[in-house]
Amino acid sequence: MKDIFAKYAPLVAEARLLLSNNRQNPFNVVIEEAISPTRAFIKGKETLLFGTNNYLGLSHSDAAKKAAIEVIKKHGVGTTGSRIANGTLSIHQELETTFAEAFGKKHAIVFSGGYLANLGVISGIADKNDIILLDADSHASIYDGARLSGAQVLRFRHNKPEDLERRLKLLKDHQGSVLIVVEGIYSMTGNMAPLKEFVRIKKEYGAALLVDEAHSFGVYGDNGLGIAELQGVLDDVDFVVGTFSKAIGTMGGFCISDREELELVRVTSRPYMFTVSPSPEIIGATLANLKEIQSHPEWRENIQRNAKQLNIGLREMGFSPNKDIAAIIGVPVGETPRAMLFWEKLLKKGVYVNLSLPPATPDNNGLLRMSVTSSHTSEEISQALKSIKEVKEEMEAFDI
Repeated sequence: MKDIFAKYAPLVAEARLLLSNNRQNPFNVVIEEAISPTRAFIKGKETLLFGTNNYLGLSHSDAAKKAAIEVIKKHGVGTTGSRIANGTLSIHQELETTFAEAFGKKHAIVFSGGYLANLGVISGIADKNDIILLDADSHASIYDGARLSGAQVLRFRHNKPEDLERRLKLLKDHQGSVLIVVEGIYSMTGNMAPLKEFVRIKKEYGAALLVDEAHSFGVYGDNGLGIAELQGVLDDVDFVVGTFSKAIGTMGGFCISDREELELVRVTSRPYMFTVSPSPEIIGATLANLKEIQSHPEWRENIQRNAKQLNIGLREMGFSPNKDIAAIIGVPVGETPRAMLFWEKLLKKGVYVNLSLPPATPDNNGLLRMSVTSSHTSEEISQALKSIKEVKEEMEAFDI
């Protein structure tokens, strides 16, 4: 028999080559101290953070810290059980009620993570008799949830309603149910989904629509409810899934719906039933930050202004970021070796961004995934742009 890791030999060889000459591993960056939502110490150096999902800066919220401490005093630091055993505290139910009310919906379920929310909801509501239609650029949690469900999984071209409709026409005689799954904002590129068109199509063909608002909740819409609210179709979306680890600044996930049957997920979803529930302090902090989001609409204005400044600055340098002005900005920087060098040089100049590599990126090229927060100052964005320009010019000078 072969060694269990033998199949990974090519991957190990490639990684060793890419990381030779003491190159920094872009997927093993250690933050030694998070000073603020926009700055941290990395390798002993104060570094600007343009690679987080901390869109509203709430990971450092004083209200959340205070709430977490108070909840620990009352409930301790863990539940030690799943939601169907001893893991449901009164504050879990309070958070679910608060989320449902915020969205104007009747039902909400809280999960231990955003990944688990997609995994649990999709696998909990679809089965082998159903078909799931996914946007081709969907997050891994969506793909994994679809596979776990046992349903037939079909993809349609990214953000192309016409391709979705073409596929639905071919399924007109299908006897089971059809679930369409899209994201409000896509995590790699920041592209925005045309939800109005998807809603029109799902109504016409009698399908259900699930929208993952992980990167748009708290950032878009008059009340920060996401792209469905922004485009005026929130009442027509069957299931809204999201996470606490982005705009809210904590950890966990949720699903919101007007469908009473959503409650069935509590007994059909293995990721819900067989995972320990979110710890009390996380729930307390999440409740506090949710109230903060509802009280500060100006934060959403700040993040749009900051996103515009970064997007325009990158375009002026000759980069081609996504066309939508979003908190996530994907910057194509060439093939893997060049992308890794660009990222490392930028880090050495004191600017941290995410590096995304194939096969997780479009067009088989490396991508600098940048993100802004409402906490970034104009000066911090200008400094990041200056550093990016310097790296670009250095690499062009050496024809890299």
